[in-house]
Amino acid sequence: MDNSLIIYAIAGLAFLTIVGVGLALTGDSADAAAKKRAKAIGTGGSGAGKRGKAMDETAKRRQKTQEMLDNMRKQDKERRKAIRPQNLKSRLTQAGMDIPVAAFWMLSLVLGLLIGGLVYTLGFDGLVIGGVSLKSRPILVGSAFFVGAVGLPRMILNFMTNGRNKKMINQFADALDIIVRGVKSGLPLNESVRIISRESPEPLRTEFAMLSDNLAMGAGLERSLNTFYKRVPLQEVNFFMIVLMIQSKAGGNLSEALGNLSSVIRARKMMREKVKAMSSEAKASAMIIGALPFVVGFLVYMTTPAYVMQLFTTDTGHLFLTIGVVMMMMGVAVMRKMINFDM
Repeated sequence: MDNSLIIYAIAGLAFLTIVGVGLALTGDSADAAAKKRAKAIGTGGSGAGKRGKAMDETAKRRQKTQEMLDNMRKQDKERRKAIRPQNLKSRLTQAGMDIPVAAFWMLSLVLGLLIGGLVYTLGFDGLVIGGVSLKSRPILVGSAFFVGAVGLPRMILNFMTNGRNKKMINQFADALDIIVRGVKSGLPLNESVRIISRESPEPLRTEFAMLSDNLAMGAGLERSLNTFYKRVPLQEVNFFMIVLMIQSKAGGNLSEALGNLSSVIRARKMMREKVKAMSSEAKASAMIIGALPFVVGFLVYMTTPAYVMQLFTTDTGHLFLTIGVVMMMMGVAVMRKMINFDM
């Protein structure tokens, strides 16, 4: 009996020993697994924190870019308002006429004197419209002088400005391509602009030479671009200015941005040419309709001069001639509005 108790006691102790060892080993592995899980959770939390920080930085950068775009949009409106009331010096600069304002007024005065003298020499006595006599020679000569001194020079100035702007638009995309290739090859922006000022035709040469000189003299990018935009107030130049200002403040790939801008400008040019081709028929019809009265009047004068001269020698002819001129001007204005497309 005593031997049986001893055996049972030994067996129980052995069982407890085995269970204790098993629990000890299992507890270590569970602690290790718990530690691993805790470490994984900690690592995942730090990754989520990094992702959260990255998202916050992206949101801040987007907000900063949006604020910058809003500020540049306001600045663009202010620049447009400042350019609208142009003085004569700015208009001469945009037309590419490097002359003083006093010289322009002297030329206008000479032109007005020539036209007024021509009207006085022809001895045109005036006309009668609806019983109202306009046969005052001083009034006619004064009106001719005003047209020659004020109206005709401004018309010539607008024609030269539009022609120069058209040349600038046609050459601007090539200038942007030069800047893109220069930046990709490692040249700074100022040096790329200087290359354009040396190798490009007019008017691109003069305008980019002015921009390069302003940058070289330390005027700053924003001030130099504002001066450039005042001299050439085109939408393409405005795009160029916005791209450079955004890149200088927010960073980014300048060559890629200018390359995209060059593609946009070429697409606008193609669209403009397409619209011009599609409206060419309407323009030809307007030109034919506008020239038809003068051609018919000249042909009738060549066959029966006395019949046509009734318009210029009788009061009734003066009345109908005036009505025809007014209606002709209204028709030309309407046709011009119909075929003129702003791009």
